[in-house]
Amino acid sequence: MTSRPARLIRRAAAAAAVGVPVGLVVRATWGLPAAIGASRRGPLPEVTGSPQFADGTFRNRLPGPVIPAVSARSGLLRQTHRERDRGRPVGAVPLVRPEFPGEAAELAATWLGHSTVLLEVDGRRVLVDPVWGDRVSPSPLFGPRRLHAPPGPIDDLPEVDAVLVSHDHYDHLDLPTVQELLHRTRAPFVVPLGIGQHLRAWGVPADRVVELDWDQSVVVAGLTLTCTEARHFSGRWFGRDDTLWCSWAVHGPRHRVFFGGDTGYTPAFAGIGARLGPFDLTLLPIGAYDPAWREVHMDPEEAVRAHGDLGGGVLVPVHWATFNLAFHPWAEPVRRLLTEAARTGTRVAVPRPGERVDVLDPPEVQDWWTDVGSADDRPAPPRASLSGRAARAVPGARGARRRAAPRPGRSDRRS
Repeated sequence: MTSRPARLIRRAAAAAAVGVPVGLVVRATWGLPAAIGASRRGPLPEVTGSPQFADGTFRNRLPGPVIPAVSARSGLLRQTHRERDRGRPVGAVPLVRPEFPGEAAELAATWLGHSTVLLEVDGRRVLVDPVWGDRVSPSPLFGPRRLHAPPGPIDDLPEVDAVLVSHDHYDHLDLPTVQELLHRTRAPFVVPLGIGQHLRAWGVPADRVVELDWDQSVVVAGLTLTCTEARHFSGRWFGRDDTLWCSWAVHGPRHRVFFGGDTGYTPAFAGIGARLGPFDLTLLPIGAYDPAWREVHMDPEEAVRAHGDLGGGVLVPVHWATFNLAFHPWAEPVRRLLTEAARTGTRVAVPRPGERVDVLDPPEVQDWWTDVGSADDRPAPPRASLSGRAARAVPGARGARRRAAPRPGRSDRRS
């Protein structure tokens, strides 16, 4: 059987033969085999024994299409061409240089962009879905690039007790970041089934890798980390669903946190809430949604619904603002989130990238995204309407400031 590196080399040579500059080909494919991860020639014993694994792949418990039908896919191709810039901010995203206390707090969360969060739970620290890379792609030249820099260097991280990964997509599992953490922390990597093979291929010692199936738990530094169900998929190249995806429940002696990873809405959240909740904090994805893939990506309204199912206290949104992964305007997820939170009385905190939230004393919701602007901002409802509703949703909140019309000199859409 031909090896994957050999196939990549042949493809690079073919590209060069049809006129693509050799230097560009080399740069675009440099490090591809390593970044893609381990090449599995057959399922591992711990994978084949999983109730989620059948006929060579992992499956969601709730059936549904992951890849759009052909007609929808062709529509997505047109959408990609016409609307690829809608998800970009107009201005610079404001960053906060993270400041970490010497001792971990009772309950706090520092959002470091996209789905990367440093949790403080009952005096322990847990880092979830760490990504400091510039592109969420195996190629250094192609693929989604950051819309803002990391708010702080990975060197600034304090020692963590555990690293959690939800699944193997590039925007959640990043080779350069794993390699940095390997040398900067002694923490174990706690991951769903199959991802350990990627980590071991990247040099992570086997004794620092803990692989779990859904509903399995491990205790690390006094915290119980439970691998919980999510509705998603996996794959880092042409292969699909040969590693498991998950959400995570983090239980300390006094506080509980739920991290959704990347997921579509599923009634399983209600069961998780009944068994493992209620949760003082939920971290739920609100971005990268589209009608064509609603089975595997929640929209903001579904995130609020999931938060309720989980018995959530404070909701901090993740999976938005950092990478352009869908066709909705950049700021639309947080605007929809606040509208739904106001309607349902849900308590939310919306930090800037790098900002730390004391969950036991959450800050008022302050609008920092309107000044950044989305590519196709349109006139919004009067400020009084939204701020009044948001104030009822979050005690003491001022709500979100909304401008009444696009800024002078900016068109409603970018070309």
